[in-house]
Amino acid sequence: MQRMCNMPCGGFWTGRENDVARKIDSAGWGLFFLWVGVSLLLDLGWGVGLLGVGILTLAMQAVRRGFGLEHEGFWVLVGGAFTLAGVWELAAIDVSLAPILLMGFGVVVLVSVLRRARG
Repeated sequence: MQRMCNMPCGGFWTGRENDVARKIDSAGWGLFFLWVGVSLLLDLGWGVGLLGVGILTLAMQAVRRGFGLEHEGFWVLVGGAFTLAGVWELAAIDVSLAPILLMGFGVVVLVSVLRRARG
């Protein structure tokens, strides 16, 4: 089944969404390692590093959507958590973020289990 590309690529996909997804994932991991290396080399600090990882993770999910692929909910949550952690660190908030995130993830998991149990 041929499908028009959602991006201005001017071509068609021939049912190779898996190949596209793998390439996007590989590019994302490459950008991740590049960003972590740059942030460590330049000593940008935890806040900027975490914020960059969060933005990168969310951006990769947006790229997936742009290519007509479904976003991955887990990675959207992870990207949101990294973004929040980066902002939290940059704002120098005294309350520890880890327990709040852990409780939030626990609630999300429980809600998803209850939704599946109801059918």
